Amino acid sequence: MANSLRGEVIKLYKNLLYLGREYPKGADYFRNRLKAAFLKNKDETDPEKIKQLIARGEFVIKELEALYFLRKYRAMKQRYYSDDKP
Repeated sequence: MANSLRGEVIKLYKNLLYLGREYPKGADYFRNRLKAAFLKNKDETDPEKIKQLIARGEFVIKELEALYFLRKYRAMKQRYYSDDKP
């Protein structure tokens, strides 16, 4: 694996690990699944395949961020708006 791709993979792993702290099923659950996913693809040497896997990881980051924003939005809405219709 090229050094530039190695750096990207490590950066992706760290970002996902950071985002996993807030995962609804728990940080341990997320960490175990993340580690398994990365270990499954550890022997990949094709640069194009690695780039595809990095793109998939970045998509997962976007999905996690959307999940967290939605959860935050629902909490704020519940806190400040009542469900009673006059």
